[in-house]
Amino acid sequence: MKLIFAGTPAFAVTALAALIDAGHTIALVLTQPDRPAGRGMRPMPSPVKQLALAHRLDVFQPASLRENADALARLAALEADAMIVVAYGLILPHAILDLPRLGCFNVHASLLPRWRGAAPIQRAILAGDKKTGVCVMQMEAGLDSGPVLAHTETCIQPEETAATLHDRLADMGARLLVETLPRLPLVAAPQTMTGVTYAARIEKAEALLDWTRSAIELDRRIRAFNPFPVAQTIWRNAPLKIWRACPVLRQNTVDPGTVLAATRQGITVACGEDALLLTELQKAGGRRIAAAQFIAGHALTVGEKCFGNAIQNTTDAELLPVIDRAHEP
Repeated sequence: MKLIFAGTPAFAVTALAALIDAGHTIALVLTQPDRPAGRGMRPMPSPVKQLALAHRLDVFQPASLRENADALARLAALEADAMIVVAYGLILPHAILDLPRLGCFNVHASLLPRWRGAAPIQRAILAGDKKTGVCVMQMEAGLDSGPVLAHTETCIQPEETAATLHDRLADMGARLLVETLPRLPLVAAPQTMTGVTYAARIEKAEALLDWTRSAIELDRRIRAFNPFPVAQTIWRNAPLKIWRACPVLRQNTVDPGTVLAATRQGITVACGEDALLLTELQKAGGRRIAAAQFIAGHALTVGEKCFGNAIQNTTDAELLPVIDRAHEP
C-alpha cells in the first residue's frame, strides 16, 4: 500500500518502523520542524525524522498545513492510498483529510471516546484508570472524534509509569495498525458521546506535589510524570525531583510533608491521607539516586517538616522557573 506517514515523537517511531517492516511504500514522511534541544539548544530532528532518514525516506517538515497550498499540492501529487497519523502534533485541514483514496487514519493511545486529546497516557494514570488501550480511527475534522476501525485493551499495572505504558501502547498500536491496513476499507463504529473525556496537554506546573493530597493521588502523579516533566517537591527550600515512590497505609498525627521514617527502603513522608515512601530522588544538578544513597549523604530527622510545595519568600509565579532552571541538563 502506498502511504503518507505523519508523526513526530518516539511513540510514532514504532508505528513507522512496523509499516516499513510490513513492506508498505512510504511515499512521504511528515514530521514537525526541528526544535532546539540539549545543552547547546541546537535544532534537533524529531525521532520520526531520524528513522525516516535512516531508511532514506522523503521527509517534509511544514510549520503548518493550514492554508498551505504548496503542501496540499505536494501531498495530492503522491496519489497515496492512505495517510497514517501518529502523534503528529499538527492539525490536518479538510482538504488534506480528503486526499488519500482510502482516507486518513490515526493511532490513538486510549480507548476512545475516553481521553481524546494530547496526553491520554498520563491522564489515564492520573485518573486511576484500571485499563486503557489503543484505537485505529478514521480521521475527521473533530478532535479524535472519528469512527473507530479497531481497538485493543491492556490493564494499567499498579506500579505503571507513563514511560512503561507509553512503550507498551506504542507496540500494541503498531501491531494493530499493520493488522488493520490490509482489511481496508472497513466499516467503522461511530464513537458514542457517553463517556467522552479530554486529555489536556501536561503543564509543568502540575508536576509540583501538594503534600496535603492523599498518598494514592501523589503516587499517581509521580508515575504519570515519569519521564516528563517529573514530579517535584521542595526539600529544605530547594527543588527536588521524585522519580519513584509508593503509597503506605498509615494514620498521621503530623503535618503533611513531615518525615516519618528514613531507612534503607526509602524516606516515608506524611501526606494529607496516609504516607508516601520515596525510593528514587534527584537533586538539582545531580543524578537520579536511590533513597538509601540520598539518606547517606543528608541527615534526615524524623519529625522534621522538610518537604513542601513552596520556596520560602518566593511567589508561585517565580517558583516553577526556579525549578526548571535548577534541573536543566
